[in-house]
Amino acid sequence: MRRYGLLGYPLTHSFSQRYFTEKWEREGVTDCSYSNFSLQDIGELTEVLADPLLCGLNVTIPYKEKVLSFLDERSPVVTEIGACNCIRILGGRRVGHNTDVVGFEQSLVSKLGGHHREALVLGTGGAAKAVEYVLRKLGIGYRLVTRRPRPDTGDMGYEQVDERVLEGHTLIINTTPLGMHPHVEEAPPLPYGALTSRHYLFDLIYNPARTLFLQRGEERGAVVENGHEMLILQAEESWRIWNV
Repeated sequence: MRRYGLLGYPLTHSFSQRYFTEKWEREGVTDCSYSNFSLQDIGELTEVLADPLLCGLNVTIPYKEKVLSFLDERSPVVTEIGACNCIRILGGRRVGHNTDVVGFEQSLVSKLGGHHREALVLGTGGAAKAVEYVLRKLGIGYRLVTRRPRPDTGDMGYEQVDERVLEGHTLIINTTPLGMHPHVEEAPPLPYGALTSRHYLFDLIYNPARTLFLQRGEERGAVVENGHEMLILQAEESWRIWNV
């Protein structure tokens, strides 16, 4: 039996466990199982990794950066961005990959217009690092927006995002958990009244399908996309990596 799983905390629901279980049933894969590893502390991962049948892990909030110290090897993308959301374990060696990059890029470009050349990235965690990588690859300029900006980074505080800033940044990507179930009444603090049909709002959250962030964009005529397709794409990329 080959064992796989999802590392994160808290794991109140798991797209990955359901997705892979249903995928294996459809495809007649009978020698694989998928578990959730909801660990309050990254140190608990040592016990999980001691399982000799464990072949791979997906990694989500808040461990995409903290998991790096457990790797024996990193893919070039993980080395560059400092975030890992997929681990392949083969012969006892743990190799870190980042499938967020693949999933985000392929999902983003389907609705990307020629005028979406400047972006605001909300959040600075592991998911934001994957988003930054893709934006650089596509030649899209961006600024990071965070609740705790540091003078040495050039990041913006939410209070700095006014109508003028939104006018110049028509692509807005939410990488924070604001609005995620069960806290569906939350949304990044932005001047949503300044949004127009030229804006494209992308939310990495998939539950609910329409966060308050996306709803407010839709009300202003903006193009919107949630994280569901991105999740499917990154899950398929994980499966490919585990079976190379």
